[in-house]
Amino acid sequence: MVKIVTIIGARPQIIKAAALSRAIKTHFSSQIKEIIVHTGQHYDENMSQIFFDELGIPVPDYNLNVGSGSHGKQTATMITGIEEILVKEKPNAIVLYGDTNSTLAGGIAASKIHVPVVHIEAGLRSRSKAMPEEVNRILCDHLSTLLFSPTKTGYDNLVKEGFNAKSIEPYTVDNPKFYHCGDVMYDNSLFFSEVADKKTDIISKYKLEKNKFILATIHRNNNTDEPERLNALFSALNKISVSDNLDVILPLHPRTAKLLETNLKPELLKEIKSNSKFHIAAPASFLEMIALEKNCKIVMTDSGGVQKEAFYFEKPCVILRPETEWIELVECGTALIADANEAKIIESYKNLTSKSNMQFPKLYGDGKASEFICGEMVKHLG
Repeated sequence: MVKIVTIIGARPQIIKAAALSRAIKTHFSSQIKEIIVHTGQHYDENMSQIFFDELGIPVPDYNLNVGSGSHGKQTATMITGIEEILVKEKPNAIVLYGDTNSTLAGGIAASKIHVPVVHIEAGLRSRSKAMPEEVNRILCDHLSTLLFSPTKTGYDNLVKEGFNAKSIEPYTVDNPKFYHCGDVMYDNSLFFSEVADKKTDIISKYKLEKNKFILATIHRNNNTDEPERLNALFSALNKISVSDNLDVILPLHPRTAKLLETNLKPELLKEIKSNSKFHIAAPASFLEMIALEKNCKIVMTDSGGVQKEAFYFEKPCVILRPETEWIELVECGTALIADANEAKIIESYKNLTSKSNMQFPKLYGDGKASEFICGEMVKHLG
């Protein structure tokens, strides 16, 4: 029996963990025992607990309840808590997702006491170390024993950084094994797509018409905390809505909602509030997001996960950041990088919505990445 400790702390990790937990329960229950640790990095109930309930993820065995704080304070608190749990549980490995402070803390804690690290979503690079997430993902990769990349680009990035594609067992942090295995989030989107149709009413609630609305998400610090960028984003969305008579739905991260009154220009805020087609909504559940992604005309987001989900449901995407770790989306022409540049956002929207034969190749696997990851952990960690 392989014993793993899974670390989750932010909304995307909770969702990704659902895929692995489901694969363990369905196919590997006699071979893998999973201990779930929730760091509490996201502590708002709407951003966390609802996902456990909705996705059927097992209740966490531990919750560190770290809450918000500076990067240093938050990460240090998590390292301490995770280390204590690893010492107590003595797992065969720790499983980490993505690029959050929870990921970094788990990697540091495990590596110091020689617990093998399994990194899911390895190899992704935005090429901007100004992003805390970029630093987190690079460090975690270089502390890992088994690395699972969702894309060929991610796999190639690891090769370029010196990882040995021909390594042979035994695999260790000094001799890691890495894979291009597909994306666990694609597994989830396929699984929950039909569930979303039956269990959500967000489309009817806001009287949205299929393929006739924009789904927007804005949450990154540099977009919400810098008034110039936030104004550019909201101005572009509002202008597109008015000019094309198009609904915009923006499920708003709690921290962004608090900043609108202070960071938006009064006249812009007034225009948005008077636009009956501009819907500022509460944070959407995972199933609600799937329903919105499936039914929208186009996605505009600064979220890495939402960029991919748009692709899963064959929707074009305007990226509201200066770079993306999912460069294959841009390379295949389904997404454009506009940053927080009002003119570029409007231009990108017009460009993407004018294309009539957009292609969405199978970049993210066959929907069985989670099963593959579990099989490799059983094979190499037992």
